[in-house]
Amino acid sequence: MQESLLQVRGLKKHFPVRKGLLRRSTQAVKAVDGIDLSIDQGETLGLVGESGCGKTTVGRTILRLLEPTEGEVLFRSPRLTSEGMCPQEVDVAKAPRKVLKELRRDMQIIFQDPFSSLNPRMTVGSIVGEPLAIHGVVKGKAREDFVAGLFEAVGLKPDHMRRYPHEFSGGQRQRIGIARAIALEPELIICDEPVSALDVSIQAQVLNLLESLQAEFGLTYLFVAHDLSVVKHISGRIAVMYLGKIVELAQTDALFAAPKHPYTEALVSAVPVPDPDYQADRILLEGDVPSPVDPPSGCSFHPRCHYAEGICSVDEPVYRELGDRHFVTCHMADRLTLRSLQSGGEEARP
Repeated sequence: MQESLLQVRGLKKHFPVRKGLLRRSTQAVKAVDGIDLSIDQGETLGLVGESGCGKTTVGRTILRLLEPTEGEVLFRSPRLTSEGMCPQEVDVAKAPRKVLKELRRDMQIIFQDPFSSLNPRMTVGSIVGEPLAIHGVVKGKAREDFVAGLFEAVGLKPDHMRRYPHEFSGGQRQRIGIARAIALEPELIICDEPVSALDVSIQAQVLNLLESLQAEFGLTYLFVAHDLSVVKHISGRIAVMYLGKIVELAQTDALFAAPKHPYTEALVSAVPVPDPDYQADRILLEGDVPSPVDPPSGCSFHPRCHYAEGICSVDEPVYRELGDRHFVTCHMADRLTLRSLQSGGEEARP
């Protein structure tokens, strides 16, 4: 087993709901409500779920762009450890400002919207070179040459450096965002739905670029998306979120072949298959996603679950390992396991 680069334990992010003249906090939106996950050095972990389930909030809280309400974010920084700035693992959630600034070199993000994440008043060369200037990594003419090399690495021409963001297409702008993310040679990159705003043909190009950069620079990705087909292509493991919690986490092949949570089962059944003769057995979920302000008692998924029994509405299921790093939060996981065995793998997708 590889060494974990990042370990998240009991992470929570609650946003207060303020009401009344005095703007007192009476409730909270439980965007992230206690999740545990780890990411190995050099792997890609996919994080999927419906819109509003808390995926993006997880990524931003890990980077501490949002302050966590509770929990630990343990990050292993070989560079900072060798420089004597921190122990072998540092808790990003509690790191002092000086250490946090240095951690920015090892933890970067690619944003969902490639246009709004770029300053329209700066040339793209200045945008990509800005992290280098802030951290004093490369200076003068050497910085310009270094940025030109980054542009070539992401499939752009060095003479593009003097242009402005509005002069590029969506795919090119996302490549600029990727160049900025890898400028400081980070260990971990949070990919926050980096292809959802792009055409399908451009999505494939950007995904292939991310994979080639990972192989070249040894990068580790947390890939946030809502499209299971995209996540299946790029991820070694997948974590499925529902209403602020991780309900299943497993190797990609195992999760698609035999999902152990009813929500994952429904998501997998909805993945389109490029075969006109294949008859999909879609599982349609009834009802709406509950409010994260007032989630249901017991299992948060039980109002929409066709396996639910009395215990599901009373007791909250425990996040447990079924074996081979396959984790699930469900009272009925054993029943789904039995069903997949009886079906003889019929649920596996071609």
